[in-house]
Amino acid sequence: VQTLKNALSLYKLGGAAGGSDFDPKGKSEIEVMRFCQSFMDELYRYLGPDQDFPAEDVGVGPREMGFLFGQYRRLSGHFQGNFTGPKIFWSGSSFRTEATGYGLVFFARVVLADMNKELKGLRCAISGSGKIAMHVLEKLLSCEAIPVTVSDSEGYLFDGDGFDYVKYTLIRNIKAQQRSLKEYLKTFPRAKYINDAKPWGEQCDIAFPCASQNEIDQGEALSIISSGCRVLIECSNMPCTGQAVDILRKAKVHVAPAKATAAGGVAVGELELNPEFSLMQWSVEDFENKIQEAVKQTYDRSMKAAQEYGILKENPE
Repeated sequence: VQTLKNALSLYKLGGAAGGSDFDPKGKSEIEVMRFCQSFMDELYRYLGPDQDFPAEDVGVGPREMGFLFGQYRRLSGHFQGNFTGPKIFWSGSSFRTEATGYGLVFFARVVLADMNKELKGLRCAISGSGKIAMHVLEKLLSCEAIPVTVSDSEGYLFDGDGFDYVKYTLIRNIKAQQRSLKEYLKTFPRAKYINDAKPWGEQCDIAFPCASQNEIDQGEALSIISSGCRVLIECSNMPCTGQAVDILRKAKVHVAPAKATAAGGVAVGELELNPEFSLMQWSVEDFENKIQEAVKQTYDRSMKAAQEYGILKENPE
């Protein structure tokens, strides 16, 4: 999937994915550190300034990236390399997850602009509450949209009044402490938490599935259609099954595929590989402008290809 994402961009990147069957839940910090070090013992030979670099993903956050980089530096004997994480002394940017999350919202804005609409005032349903989902939520607030849902492994949280920055901060703190989103109800009792369910039945204008692969099947697709949703921005890798995409398109729901919507993260990946470029010296405004430029380029290239292959602009494909 990452190879296809990169192929849509203007950047000269390949793509790969890997992982392990190590479950960090219930493990001590020492156990997590030892696993990360052992993992890097085998991986470091394939990393380098002009080879490859690891990035945060499911179950891998700032702590794990720190453990990995520390072991890489010990084994390689030098400070060079590209590790995506939040520490400013790493050779890599501190904005990778922000770039991906913000880029998803920027992509939605470009899609809406082509429909003569804007994000402001639109109700948005988000699944997930991890790094990407929280950055999507944050950027939606800055665009004056109205996000109304997030979810975790036990169910989803719905606030009909919409989340604001105070509520966003509360959710972020709950997740940082690895507590259930049900804790939100103690502060905002008018909200509701629905166990063992997904948020796609809630009324919304735009859907941002950020949770997991294949989280939207045929039944969920029908729920999205019934909710009044007109645009779906794929945020996680392939969140919709093939059957779900077919159902959504037949109902004229515009589906932006993850291969294209991830343009923001891909752009930062290219910048990280440029040894003469220091993203840390950029202002937030410059950073966001770069992400928006990458998103617009990817969207325009996709639309041009669609026209070349005879797919009309009005077609949800």
